[in-house]
Amino acid sequence: MRESRADGGPRLLLVDDDEALAAMLREFLELQGFSVDVVHDGESALSRVADAPPELVVLDVMLPGISGFEVLKRLRERHDLPIVMLTARGEESERIIGLLGGADDYLPKPFNPLELAARIQAVLKRYRGGEGASGRAGDLAVGPLRLDLRRRELFAGNVPVAVTAAEMRVLEHLMRHPGEVLSRARLTELALDRPIEAYDRSIDTLISKLRRKLSAAGVAGDCIRGLRGHGYVLDPGVAPDPLRGR
Repeated sequence: MRESRADGGPRLLLVDDDEALAAMLREFLELQGFSVDVVHDGESALSRVADAPPELVVLDVMLPGISGFEVLKRLRERHDLPIVMLTARGEESERIIGLLGGADDYLPKPFNPLELAARIQAVLKRYRGGEGASGRAGDLAVGPLRLDLRRRELFAGNVPVAVTAAEMRVLEHLMRHPGEVLSRARLTELALDRPIEAYDRSIDTLISKLRRKLSAAGVAGDCIRGLRGHGYVLDPGVAPDPLRGR
């Protein structure tokens, strides 16, 4: 885990081409105890992260030059750090693309700065593995799936599976309750540390990504079953994918 600067709290990089909004958010977030750096385009964001990786990036989708989605893609290829995306109000497709691309959370504009600060704190807490929380020591294991809670690493058998912090939190809670149906609302609160929103498809998107990654690692993706109107359940008898390798 990266350390905060001595002269401030957790180090954030805010990427937004609206200079007035960025200045307002910087002032507000610094009052909340964060140390905030600001850039206004994607190329500058990539350079700043390469030079001095922050603890979290707040990334707007609409940027001059390369888009926020392209910045997200490049950051995910090179760095392991949490990313909260800012999307246009009502643009569900942007939120889904962001989550599929590896964003840890999203917030539609316009938003209350207090909510942004809360989302940032929640994502940082997830990346730090819930420091201070009880019952997190050791490993979780269900069938061939093993989650190393200390290192925050997932394995399917002996195969490491690269997952984002949000995906790991979803799977962690499913693995803590194998065979138990967890509602979308409960998974949102447990894994994303926020209430579910109207038309919120975040958990469905994360489950879809997890299924694909597990299938690619040799575990049947349907081990996470969806029950319409109820939620999701991890099959306690999860087994290797019998079709893999054919």
